[in-house]
Amino acid sequence: MAVDSSTTGTTAPQHWNSPFGVKPRLVAASALMLFLELALIRWTGSNVVHLSYFSNFVLLGSFLGIGIGILRAGRAQRLPYYSPVMLGLLVLVIAWKPVTVNRSGDSVIYFTSLDTSGPPVWVILPIVFVAAAVVLAGPAELVGRCFTELPRLTAYRYDLIGSLSGIVLFTVLSFLGAPPVWWGLLVTAGFIALMVPGQRATAAVLSGALVATPLLAMLGVLLHESTRPENSWSPYYKVQTSSSTHENTPLLTITVNGVPHQQAIPAEKRLQWEPQYGLPYERAAQKNPENVLIIGAGSGTDVAIALRNGARHVDAVEIDPRLRDIGREQHPDRPYQDPRVTSHIDDGRAFLSRTDKKYDLILLALPDSLTLVNGASSLRLESYLFTEQAFESARDHLAPGGAFAMYNYYRETWLIDRLASTAQKAFGHKPCVDKVGDDLQQAVVTVGLTAADQSCGAEWAGASATTPPPATDNRPFLYLFTDRIPSLYLITIGLILVAGLIGVGVAGGGSSYRRMRPYADLFLLGAGFMLLETKSITGFALLFGTTWVVNAIVFAGVLVAVLAAVEVTRKFRTPPLKTMYVVLFGGLLLSWVFPDSWLLGMPVGLRAIVAVLIAFLPIFAANVIFAKRFTDTADGTAGFGANLLGALLGGCLEYAALLIGFDGLILVAALLYIGAFLLRPKSLATAGR
Repeated sequence: MAVDSSTTGTTAPQHWNSPFGVKPRLVAASALMLFLELALIRWTGSNVVHLSYFSNFVLLGSFLGIGIGILRAGRAQRLPYYSPVMLGLLVLVIAWKPVTVNRSGDSVIYFTSLDTSGPPVWVILPIVFVAAAVVLAGPAELVGRCFTELPRLTAYRYDLIGSLSGIVLFTVLSFLGAPPVWWGLLVTAGFIALMVPGQRATAAVLSGALVATPLLAMLGVLLHESTRPENSWSPYYKVQTSSSTHENTPLLTITVNGVPHQQAIPAEKRLQWEPQYGLPYERAAQKNPENVLIIGAGSGTDVAIALRNGARHVDAVEIDPRLRDIGREQHPDRPYQDPRVTSHIDDGRAFLSRTDKKYDLILLALPDSLTLVNGASSLRLESYLFTEQAFESARDHLAPGGAFAMYNYYRETWLIDRLASTAQKAFGHKPCVDKVGDDLQQAVVTVGLTAADQSCGAEWAGASATTPPPATDNRPFLYLFTDRIPSLYLITIGLILVAGLIGVGVAGGGSSYRRMRPYADLFLLGAGFMLLETKSITGFALLFGTTWVVNAIVFAGVLVAVLAAVEVTRKFRTPPLKTMYVVLFGGLLLSWVFPDSWLLGMPVGLRAIVAVLIAFLPIFAANVIFAKRFTDTADGTAGFGANLLGALLGGCLEYAALLIGFDGLILVAALLYIGAFLLRPKSLATAGR
């Protein structure tokens, strides 16, 4: 079912000379596209710290580029050599001018105050966004060319298989801790395999030069970064270590994604230089706690302090395996080698939900992830640790006489009061609040299981009238002071949408919008699907942890659900569109009626089964609808491009969660799907499809 260019108003593309068949090309191009998208998100975020807090900025640029590339596929006259050229330039520019960010202020969802180095945000972010769009447009154009040579659902099927392959490959490299030079080698191999072979000798040499030259420059940068002895890679960060001494004491400083993050210091010196780290043990009425749980154990200093304070057993929970391993190998106190310590690589909230153990002290030890969960525009790795429900979970895991404490450099009085008021609401009495310093505003909040289980130095005055209410699992944005979407995000979203409108118009040669006009319903289906995917990612992060493993499984699971919908549509007679929309809205209603808080009360096994059913039923139904509708498109690339550009809109609408919470995204998705139902072609509506 190849597209006839005479009926679509496009120019027939130049024949793609390749020794490979169309299906292998499609799988390889789709795998390259997904792998490159994930690699760009990880690598740019590790060198431009703004992107650690706007991780979907690269994702949205990728969606724009993929949509444009698909639309260009029907009229492009040569292979997309611009893509590897732009990739090489982007890597060179970022390596030349990496950025650390000043994350200060109360109108954004992150906190810390650091000086900025490198280009200002208004320069580097547009460069990264545009470059990501151009880079991803190339593989997408190759995918689109394959779509013109195959039946609609067959092409979509192999596109999904390739996408799954790209995700699995990147996940395996993350598991192995592979440095970015390996990502670059695989991307280079993919571009060369797809764009160089099969041409005449002269053309092959020219193509090879256009493809290989910028990619070799990229590999040189990545090789230099990957072989520096102070650099290593975890599934979340680029980790850098440096050694120094202070007062004849060895210090190991750990920097992640360009931001100083931790120091491995002997416990004795840490308490001598910063005695506030001992305050949880002073404020808790029960001295020498036997069983201690430390969430955010990092390189181990907090664990060593717990051992010095008489702990007989410490469960040390750390989400990042590389940080734990550095502490195990290099911390001067060797706390992870102590037989009294059991380390767990896990999300702290998820660990609590799976254990029945009771603790004398539960400690949140400076859990500040400095990054967001991939695929979620505003969820940090530690967001679910600071909600009212999380504090209640900690309370339920305290032994009689136990206490719960946290400390960090909170820097704002309202933030300290917000955490203290959250503890007060969860435990039913005022906590102890100790503030240290004038500018840095480090604070220690300690609350006993009962008021008698704590010993405060002075009574906390209580939250002021302007203190925000406690964060919740539905709206877990601890660092968001306002009850509105901050202007920074609104401006960014507006600029992204304007860039999308201009980019599609320019790249499509003026015909893009005319070609996509009949597929407005596919556009809205793409936007709705993006919100369903985001809700699945955030929901599973709450239920099973914000770890990279959970995140990768959810991404893969979404694609498997989509592939299953395509296979069912291909092989079986499916119900009419109206019926499938009823199933879709039923699935959305199920997600709304049974929120994540209900699932958290279930045993883990049953929770997984029910969560999969609730999350993937609407995704499956939505993609059966898409598959049935996509089969009937006259211009496959225009229909698919419209769907992908709809995902760009959906990515922008994710930020509505800052206002209405993640559960509210279900309502927004429902409105988008209602619009798609109303805009479906009259011929399909009349036929009852």
